Amino acid sequence: MTAKWGIVSTIKAAREDILNFAAYHIERGAHRLFLYLDAPNPEALAALKAHPKVRVFSCDDAHWRKLGIKRPVKHQVRQAANATDAYRRKGAEVDWLIHMDVDEFLWPDKPLPDILDALPEEALCARIRPAEALAGDGTLFKGFIPAGPDRAATVSRLYPRFGAHIKGGFMSHVAGKLFVRTGLEPLEIRIHNVFRGKDMNPGEVALDSILLLHCHAKSWEDWIAAYRYRLAHGSYRAELAPARDPAQGGLTLHQLLSGIEAAEGEAGLRAFYDELCADTPALRRALEAEGLLHRCDLQLDAKRQKQF
Repeated sequence: MTAKWGIVSTIKAAREDILNFAAYHIERGAHRLFLYLDAPNPEALAALKAHPKVRVFSCDDAHWRKLGIKRPVKHQVRQAANATDAYRRKGAEVDWLIHMDVDEFLWPDKPLPDILDALPEEALCARIRPAEALAGDGTLFKGFIPAGPDRAATVSRLYPRFGAHIKGGFMSHVAGKLFVRTGLEPLEIRIHNVFRGKDMNPGEVALDSILLLHCHAKSWEDWIAAYRYRLAHGSYRAELAPARDPAQGGLTLHQLLSGIEAAEGEAGLRAFYDELCADTPALRRALEAEGLLHRCDLQLDAKRQKQF
């Protein structure tokens, strides 16, 4: 058996970014992409509709009526609803489905079908962990630091000023994403987990042979432009848990960034950004010494031009 795999994503991005995401994963061997456009994008829509590997949906009022719900206010809820809709579509087009964001890219160490085919039958979902981009030429990524007694010391060595408040040394999520076997109804997909009734992540296994490359901060300008939204609604929002127990002085990322901005303004935010993800010789050397530097050339322009 050769596993067919697919991706579902709810996307609000520029045309080029959407087509980069789609083309990259088509080139990687995706059998089907289910792409839900969270905002009108006629140019991207036309290009995606013309590709045989893509199923594209405009998330307009008619779309939400078809799903039988009012358009959710939070984008995380819209993502979950669309991912679950793709999973439940009639006629199984793929054997495995993964929900991802437009700034995430799969990087397997061998053909993906071989990896998925090797999983035992009882493995119903498989988690891949992120590697977060260094802001530079887009080819360097810092690796995931597994939870355990050594994580805090490793993070402290790499990020001495801010690391104590940053989960695993990452500006964004460390949870990763899940490949899920299809045909496991009833099943609902969330951002980082899936639920089969009350059972969360049934039969979960780890897939260490695939990196989830996360281009969370392409440049300082890109990061600061997205900062305010992320602070209010996204990955830095107030309700997310801190990396360390608050009783031991742990702060949420929202508290940390708000405090830095209040005390030091944009210069403080730039210092935070530089320590965590600027592509500097010092950080590259430190990551290399810890075995946490990954070199991954995505070649997005070439793949987009080939597919679209």
